[in-house]
Amino acid sequence: MADIASAAGVGKGTLFRAFGDRTGLIRALCEGRFEPVREAVEEGPAPLGPATPPLQRVSALLDAVLRLKLDNRHLTLALEGSGRGSPYRAERYERWHTLLHGMLEQVLGLTDSDFTAHALLAAVRADLVEHLAGQGRVPREELRRQLASFTAKILGTRPCGG
Repeated sequence: MADIASAAGVGKGTLFRAFGDRTGLIRALCEGRFEPVREAVEEGPAPLGPATPPLQRVSALLDAVLRLKLDNRHLTLALEGSGRGSPYRAERYERWHTLLHGMLEQVLGLTDSDFTAHALLAAVRADLVEHLAGQGRVPREELRRQLASFTAKILGTRPCGG
């Protein structure tokens, strides 16, 4: 926090008043990066927007979350591992789950959209992304392909574009 305050040209106390603690700062940084995806899902352009068929929206949302986590691996890993109780009770997780759950409820033949949303979100957890992309050195495009294939298998469809 001292290094960040110094780089920002403010006192450490100013940083703590603005964000509360390290986790608050990380949360603010992550929210700023995830907000455009949330807006696109709720209101925006294809393939995430409401006019796109649900199966395509699910794949597009998961791909967007994966790309954001790949681009911000250390931030999202720090946020998800902040130790404030269950990650499944965090506001950001509940928001993603609610969005995904709503999309999955529109998929014909899917019987448990709540559990499926949890299972699909587990595939883009920051610790898994870090394990695969960091330690495992799986290339970005290969991870995206694997996620699309996994999602298609879960939903009983073919991968988008495949």
